[in-house]
Amino acid sequence: MAASTNQSPKMQYRFLGRSGLQVSAISLGGWVTYGDAVGDDMAFNCMKAAYDAGINFFDCAEGYADGKSEIVMGKAIKKFGWKRNDLVISTKIYWGSAFGDNPVNNGGLSRKHLIEGTEASLKRLQLEYVDLLYCHRPDRHTPIEETVRAMNHLINSGKAFYWGTSEWNSEEIAMAWACAERLNLIGPVMEQPEYNMLKRDKVEREFALLYENYGLGLTIFSPLKQGILTGRYNDGIPSDSRIAIAKEGYTTSQRDSYGDEQWQKTLAQVKSLKPVAEKLGRTKAHLHLHGSSRIPM
Repeated sequence: MAASTNQSPKMQYRFLGRSGLQVSAISLGGWVTYGDAVGDDMAFNCMKAAYDAGINFFDCAEGYADGKSEIVMGKAIKKFGWKRNDLVISTKIYWGSAFGDNPVNNGGLSRKHLIEGTEASLKRLQLEYVDLLYCHRPDRHTPIEETVRAMNHLINSGKAFYWGTSEWNSEEIAMAWACAERLNLIGPVMEQPEYNMLKRDKVEREFALLYENYGLGLTIFSPLKQGILTGRYNDGIPSDSRIAIAKEGYTTSQRDSYGDEQWQKTLAQVKSLKPVAEKLGRTKAHLHLHGSSRIPM
């Protein structure tokens, strides 16, 4: 198993789909945290701890904190002097960021935004390329062929090594692969869906044929459903929690919706598993992570 000498031998590395790229079984992402909920020093400390534990995979997106999350990650890489070849860095394009004054053409999966958005992300990250580049959502206003060609252009230009999708459905991924095969181009190597004990159908059922037919890899997010599955929010929103201190975006909407019908349903499900965790002598977080660990890579 390829790993630099400073990495922990306890960390597991897995091939991403059918590719030859090895990623740590655990990655560290900058969603709703870096550039928003926590300061740079906290972000640097987290990234350093992750790297020292053997994590080589760091995930970001142009839309995270309007690009500020990418800036923080880029600063950390420079600060610690990490070798680029020891890292797997990913980012995602779709939502746009603060680099454009006009929202027109500064979002989506058009050739224009994919290329310009990727170049802007690389500047924020202070990198020449990313290892993984995702289409952060499907864009049903842009022909799939345009998106596939643009992603291949970015790979051929050396600005990304592999491309994939995030929160696409199985039909959309299959369409992208059919287009790529017809044009003799590279298809999406990986998908990044939400996957946890309470959200399993897409990963465990819908994508089944994609694993078999295309060797689709997964880099899932929110295995603890933004901390909800740990029981942290069972009795309210702690003042030091990410949801409480977030300035804007997804976690703010969570804070505003706390107590609604869906929140209560989720909390009831989490609370119902407390006796199971206690019987097994495990924390709720451990139970939820290992209860949804059948992730096909």
